[in-house]
Amino acid sequence: MAADFAQVLAEIGGFGPFQVRLLLLLCIPNFLSAYYMFAQVFMVLDEPHHCAPPRWVENFGSNLTAGERLNLSIPRTAAGDLEACLAYAPPPANWSLEDVLQYGLNATQPCQEGWEYPERKPLSLENEFDLVCDRKHEKETSQSVYMTGLLAGAAIFGPLCDKIGRRPTILILLLLHAVFGIGTAFVPDFYLYMALRFAVAMAVAGYAISNVTLTTEWVSASKRTQAVVISQCSFSLGQMALAGLAYGIRHWRLFQIVGTSPILLLFFYWWVLPESARWLLTQDRVEEAKELIQKAAAMNKCSVSPETLSQLAPEKTAPKGNVLDLLRHPQLRKVTLILFCVWFADSLGYYGLGLNVGGFGLDIYLTQLIFGLVEVPARLSTSFMMEKFGRKKSQMGMLIAGGVMSLIIIFIPSNYPTISTVLAVVGKFATSAGFTISYVYSAELFPTVIRQTGMGMVAIFSRIAGILTPLVSLLGEHHPAIPLAIYGTLPALVGILCIMLPETKGKTLQDNIDDPKSRPPRGTQNPEPHPTEKGVAPAQENTSVDYPRSTYC
Repeated sequence: MAADFAQVLAEIGGFGPFQVRLLLLLCIPNFLSAYYMFAQVFMVLDEPHHCAPPRWVENFGSNLTAGERLNLSIPRTAAGDLEACLAYAPPPANWSLEDVLQYGLNATQPCQEGWEYPERKPLSLENEFDLVCDRKHEKETSQSVYMTGLLAGAAIFGPLCDKIGRRPTILILLLLHAVFGIGTAFVPDFYLYMALRFAVAMAVAGYAISNVTLTTEWVSASKRTQAVVISQCSFSLGQMALAGLAYGIRHWRLFQIVGTSPILLLFFYWWVLPESARWLLTQDRVEEAKELIQKAAAMNKCSVSPETLSQLAPEKTAPKGNVLDLLRHPQLRKVTLILFCVWFADSLGYYGLGLNVGGFGLDIYLTQLIFGLVEVPARLSTSFMMEKFGRKKSQMGMLIAGGVMSLIIIFIPSNYPTISTVLAVVGKFATSAGFTISYVYSAELFPTVIRQTGMGMVAIFSRIAGILTPLVSLLGEHHPAIPLAIYGTLPALVGILCIMLPETKGKTLQDNIDDPKSRPPRGTQNPEPHPTEKGVAPAQENTSVDYPRSTYC
């Protein structure tokens, strides 16, 4: 009889020094990933600007001062400030300077000679590439391009992780992080910048899949949720570090180099990062798996019996469902459609607040620090919430709380930035916790035979929301309350919709797609839930069975 991997982990230790070291190794790139996700927020900060004086001013002599040239060629607003995006059109060819001063100019045109930035702040994406006036929307567009890269990366590197292995995929992704991340600091134009951002986003998404998969395949079922939460907390700590880095380095190219180059220090992963023994078993590489298991046992100061090693055999893949099965069965269809909405609303609320750190009135660096800080207790608290109140109530509560906070901010006057920021922090706490809960809850709701496909599909809806979030922010030009109204209303409504979902706390996981009557009695053995892109379903109650499985969401 072949030994299952749960028995192996029981003998070598399911969360010993070997697993702790592996988790720490994988948390470091996760910590650095926060830079790629939110760094651009600090590279495109708005600053005063106006058109550069047009060339026709030079026709009136070179003795004019800089202030006289501006007064002559740039109109002013009702408040007396220089227009940001307009300049006077050239006067008739036969006019003299005296004619211009006497009769004035009325006709205006868009800036023809570029822009000037009177505050002369350090080089940013905005003032280097003139992302102002008719190009100001490109700032949000580039964030959507990044989110699209996340979607593409999940589709490409997820299957690659199953095909060539966890370790080589991670090593390739770290190399791509370095090449595209550091390369972004040397781009000559903004369109190449967006292309490299797309490429690095693919690497970020691929790593999000591969690192969780490798972690959960080495950790015992009872510790997997905690391992995933710790991994997510490292991302939150990275957000806090980003605030300090952005505060200290204002030149965007130097900021990019300093934020991305630490990945080069991880070259030693080539020698210390282990492969997944489970994946090796699925590839009929039993001897390599045995060697790794013995190394892990030695590091954990345990031993694995020769009988267990001799019983290890290539894994036989369990039967799988397909995408159509998600919509073919009435009960599963209802659950699937609601989870699509949950993941979409989760992502919209999370990124809607996270990418708008400068919109609440307080210092942007302080707000970013607080946003990162609040995510740590938010994610850590999810285990308590799910055990105390159940999955459904926790998911409902966090979605509704996050949405309500965004809605309340709409009614806070702009001269009370502290109140708006406090509400935003509470909303960030709720959306971060809601995101973590949705990983566990969704994986428990999908049957085992289609859990992999289901988690992949809900992750797609999360990425779609991420793509749309920067575009929703553009609606603030029509009225500043519109984005917050969307970020608030949709999660709140979806939270209410969750009342139609079943509770999974304390219940055995459903293996098959048939109706719930086909579920085994409580306390019987089930295959392990399969790791998701950033989370994993906890093991069912009262079972130690832990079958290895090649996984990808």
